[in-house]
Amino acid sequence: MELTKKTHACVRLRKDGQTLVIDPGLFSEEDAAVGADAILVTHEHMDHFNEERLRAAMEANPAAEIWTLASVADQISAAFPGRVHTVGEGDTFTAAGFDVEVHGQLHAVIHPDIPRVTNVGFLLDGSVFHPGDALTVPEGRSVDTLLLPVHAPWNKVAEIIDYVREVAPRRAIDIHDSLLQDHARPVYDSMIDKLGGTDHGRLTPGTAIELG
Repeated sequence: MELTKKTHACVRLRKDGQTLVIDPGLFSEEDAAVGADAILVTHEHMDHFNEERLRAAMEANPAAEIWTLASVADQISAAFPGRVHTVGEGDTFTAAGFDVEVHGQLHAVIHPDIPRVTNVGFLLDGSVFHPGDALTVPEGRSVDTLLLPVHAPWNKVAEIIDYVREVAPRRAIDIHDSLLQDHARPVYDSMIDKLGGTDHGRLTPGTAIELG
């Protein structure tokens, strides 16, 4: 399995000649999802869901399909009949050759005065977990690679460190990081590296690695 980091919360995964993309939002590249066979969207916020990014991918590949929760599916399913699938916690399905499990229900609390939207995380092949905007722990599942939402209006570094400890993956790779300025990255890196208890790293957008 090859993972390519895209800007912010978006990643591309490729296996056996098929490509799956998660969360091609407004901060990701315009073509972040183009060429995908399957697209997963964790929730409706613009940095994870961008209709133009999805339309570009679906039009480029007439066989491409989307799996997402109802709040996103309701906005795009009419344009692509039969190609947008609504999922929720506990669901399992196969997309672009990946076995996918759905975990979680709600977005993390941004502020008590802001209503929480729905949010799901996706566990791929029982190995790679993208939680979206929540610190969801896939109960009863071992995670090899945790895609770690390292910086957001809804979190602080202590919570991120404790989340890594609780999930206990073999490795953690930063996502949700485009609001984090370059001079702050070493501060986050040093604390997560020292206290997280796992192999932790970040990738420059466009960088691909093999996940063993």
